[in-house]
Amino acid sequence: MKEILCIIGSCISLQLGAALAVQLFPVASTWGTAIVRLVTAGMLLCALVRPRVSRWTRTQWGAVVLFGASLGLMNGFFYAAIGRIPLGTAITIEFLGPLLLAAVLSRSLADALCVLLALCGIALLGLDSLTGSALDPVGAVFALIAGGFWVCYILASQRAGRLVPGQGGLAVALLLGGVVLVPLGAPGAATITTDPSLLLLAAGTGLLASLIPYSLELAALRGLTPNAFSVLIALEPVFAAFFGWLLLAQPVTVLKGAAVCLVVAASILQTLTTSRRRPKKPASLEPVSC
Repeated sequence: MKEILCIIGSCISLQLGAALAVQLFPVASTWGTAIVRLVTAGMLLCALVRPRVSRWTRTQWGAVVLFGASLGLMNGFFYAAIGRIPLGTAITIEFLGPLLLAAVLSRSLADALCVLLALCGIALLGLDSLTGSALDPVGAVFALIAGGFWVCYILASQRAGRLVPGQGGLAVALLLGGVVLVPLGAPGAATITTDPSLLLLAAGTGLLASLIPYSLELAALRGLTPNAFSVLIALEPVFAAFFGWLLLAQPVTVLKGAAVCLVVAASILQTLTTSRRRPKKPASLEPVSC
């Protein structure tokens, strides 16, 4: 029960952090907001865990650098997406990345059904954009790119988790992720750092969207199998749609709601069918969302 509450708390914190970040977009840009969020969370986590980077080998550093680059680009493109399209829609589209990765690695009739369900969900989003409020195509592309980097993040995080014990790899990866985005968002990040009120808001975003959910998920993984974790984290598009409606006044139409349900169902089905075919492995560093 405690682990389930941790996952639910993580989903809530992530979406609250994303909704809070949207308030910074007009003055600091999406890229600048992502930089400050990642760097703030990385500094806080480094202060807590004090990673002994001087003892890391070249292999460990290489794994953490790839981890940080994928983490930064995943977050940057996701923020660029929610700057143009609703939060729930962006999360739903982004979920295609991990889902397709699982399908490619498994290859079965059940996997094909999962992909078909997810594609039907995306088709419903497209239909909704034609019959209701138009869906910004650039925002949708940004969400797809974020999903692609989520795939890279999953692979890089698993490798970094095996090579670097504890949370030190995550702490440094957060800092590196912010650095990767500097060419795209340096002016916006500078705007935040020169205004105490904006800096406080950005710090809250870093806590809610990075430090708290990552810590809760790592705590949950100590008592959950990867299969159970993946099923629970698939609820994230639902929370995203709810908080987008509650905090950002983003409407949830019938078609959008159906699209979210189809993607969530595809993710759960993918997880359940995969777990039946493969022996359970101990979790190291599971994929987390934006």
